[in-house]
Amino acid sequence: MASFSANESDLKNLLPVNTLKTRVPQVQVERRIVPAPSRYRNEISKYILRRSHECIQCGRCAQSCAHGVHVRKEGYKYFCEPRSYLCIGPACEKLNHYCVTGCPESALQIIENPMMKVLGDYRWTADMILATWRMAETGAVPPAEYGYEYDCGNSGGGFDKLRFKFPAKPPVNVPRDQIDTGIELNRRGDGRPSIRIDVPWYGGGMSFGSVSNVTQLSKARCAVAWNTFTCTGEGGYMERMRPYDDHVITQVATGLFGVREETIQRVPIVEFKYAQGAKPGLGGHLLGDKNTPAVARMREAVLGISLFSPFPFHSVYSIEDHMKHIDWIKHVNKRALISTKVSTPTDVDMVAVGSYAAGTHIIHIDGGYGGTGAAPDIAKKNIAMPIEYAVGRVHKFLTDEGARDKVTLIASGGVRTAHDVAKAIALGADGVVIGTAELVALGCLRCTRCESGRGCPRGIATTDPELSAKMTIDWGTQRMINMYNAWREQLVDILWRFGMRSVSELRGRTDLLMHLDYTNDVER
Repeated sequence: MASFSANESDLKNLLPVNTLKTRVPQVQVERRIVPAPSRYRNEISKYILRRSHECIQCGRCAQSCAHGVHVRKEGYKYFCEPRSYLCIGPACEKLNHYCVTGCPESALQIIENPMMKVLGDYRWTADMILATWRMAETGAVPPAEYGYEYDCGNSGGGFDKLRFKFPAKPPVNVPRDQIDTGIELNRRGDGRPSIRIDVPWYGGGMSFGSVSNVTQLSKARCAVAWNTFTCTGEGGYMERMRPYDDHVITQVATGLFGVREETIQRVPIVEFKYAQGAKPGLGGHLLGDKNTPAVARMREAVLGISLFSPFPFHSVYSIEDHMKHIDWIKHVNKRALISTKVSTPTDVDMVAVGSYAAGTHIIHIDGGYGGTGAAPDIAKKNIAMPIEYAVGRVHKFLTDEGARDKVTLIASGGVRTAHDVAKAIALGADGVVIGTAELVALGCLRCTRCESGRGCPRGIATTDPELSAKMTIDWGTQRMINMYNAWREQLVDILWRFGMRSVSELRGRTDLLMHLDYTNDVER
């Protein structure tokens, strides 16, 4: 359960009778790290191992391989297809068990997979995707011998240009199991419940319609396991999400799709979405072929019609109007914390402090690098301020105004790895929201076909029942739980190297960061 100060008995005084009647028992999901192999027989790999007809099936390669690449099932004469995604390639030659040179018939060959040149993009490189898949499968950081360069991408800017300046050894030897990665979400001291999550991130808003119900439920179950949250997005609130209400953020967006008083009362956090960093000034988009009967029913819309949220709330044109919105939600749901999601215009610092003055608990700033493949490139790449600039600006302004410790600052929009999480916090955020990384954990290829109803080849960002059936909820849940565990391990390692006892000590520590264009006093 999330760390609420309000227990079940308290809810009787906080929730209306009608909502109490429909409340269902909350499901617990165990935080277990177990292998969750790929759904596909031959996963995309960095290297390809080829076995020629000269192979005499002697089995020497299987005996010498430490990674389980060569498989011959008991009772079979011939080898199965090599599990190339486990192969570390030529690096194995240095470990004295290189199958290529050890084969008596020279029947084996290892080549780099040509797909590495086309998989991913400059921000999500092929190595980063493969490493995320590996973390989602095993729950651990990929061993160094795999050679994945996954801490940074190749975008040439932003987080990819920032590095931590680690000391030669930790200044304080803090036991790793005593390092606290949790954060508080209610800092206002306003009598509303205190909510603490175990990791400094939670799942971003992905609406029913933009992704499959299996994807949404996997995100929710992972949030339960890790005592954090997931967000419904602006597409309404599935009935199947009821058992996870205490770990769900519901969104009130400009289109008001699926927003009802009853859904607002079910959750501990309600988020106003004023803008999305991937497409500020454009509102939300859901094209017609994703507006299936189930989606249309949920959003109370017409089947097959493209749905566009307006850019502004037409009832909000000032901080005072925003205050009325927040006051409305606080009366409808007496236990809810309020989150305000905004994009990153040049005056994002003024927007943030205005939102704080209006009474919000969480200021969620969303940079331009986020969003799914459905977001128009011209918007993602040209409108919103990069999150790396916005975080520091908002943090400083809130500090100067004396409000920094009275509100929780959450950043999103381009957070791909645990190192990005740590960098955002060092720049001044309390925590982050992640989205694309969760989809990559489920096997996303970054093909950017999210806008199409049948465009997602892996059944993640789809409303098609046939494609959605490619993935089970248990598998999806486990993949995300595993990735979260690997991320927490990396975050703990970063804090340990700085001698910090909690992630909150890292907040605003820009002195621990360097920019490669201006500093060269540590190794890259």
